[in-house]
Amino acid sequence: MRIGFIGAGKVGFTLGKYLEQKLNKEEIQKNLPETVAVSGYYSRQVESAKEAAAFTNTEAFDDLKKIVCASDVLMLTVPDGRIEAVWDSIKAFDIKGKLICHCSGAMTSNIFSGITEAGAFGYSIHPMYAISSTTKSYREMQKCFFTVEGAEEWGNKLCRFIRLLGNDCVLLSTENKTKYHAAAVFASNLVNGLYGSAVSLLEDCGFEEKQAEQALVPLFMGNASHIAEDGPVAGLTGPIERNDTTTVKKHLNVLDANEKHIYISVSEAVLALAEQKYSDRDYSEMKKILSGQE
Repeated sequence: MRIGFIGAGKVGFTLGKYLEQKLNKEEIQKNLPETVAVSGYYSRQVESAKEAAAFTNTEAFDDLKKIVCASDVLMLTVPDGRIEAVWDSIKAFDIKGKLICHCSGAMTSNIFSGITEAGAFGYSIHPMYAISSTTKSYREMQKCFFTVEGAEEWGNKLCRFIRLLGNDCVLLSTENKTKYHAAAVFASNLVNGLYGSAVSLLEDCGFEEKQAEQALVPLFMGNASHIAEDGPVAGLTGPIERNDTTTVKKHLNVLDANEKHIYISVSEAVLALAEQKYSDRDYSEMKKILSGQE
């Protein structure tokens, strides 16, 4: 089985390099029903395909039809807005029996309209990781969790393949894909917003931006490490957890309308965790404060 990449950006470089390294290991190949290898790359920018091919020791294709013919699995590692257009080009060829996969966290396999009629199989394969570097992120992929979305026929096989690489994987139903992606946003992008708000509050207190970052990084990293090691309930600290209603009232009194909205929304989620941690503690007054009843 040969895996071809259409799109030579950060995701394509990273997944291709990771697969190329893993599939060169005898202990992985011997557990596969057939030999698996990366065929190479196609990109609208020929130079990008050549760079990716050189980086992964594979082949650069200068024609879309050539990589389609040379590959059993096609990974569409292009921006979300390009997936449908690339698919429309691919389905003009003979793709019977092939697996067509995209790597979008937000989109489902339903983007591959008419794939059943074409005799092919469509899936989304999403690495739950922020791939930030074209040439370095592959080193971090061993700890990455993957999800596969699509029909069970090949979905379970794809999950087993990913687990053989040493990564955990879950097969998602199509209807749960959007909620899954929202979960990823909560744990990553939205944290950026909270951190940015913290920097702004310190700047209001007279900190320079660099000083604010310097002050917050140890707090942020320590908390993130604690959550990662012990989970969000055990890792919980702060005035909500302590049921410190006096401090929470003081916070709300000094925040502007937008800051207060963020503080209350996130604090309500924190309160739910605190109630799990201390089931015998009465948080009724805290709930009233957060709901604006006090």
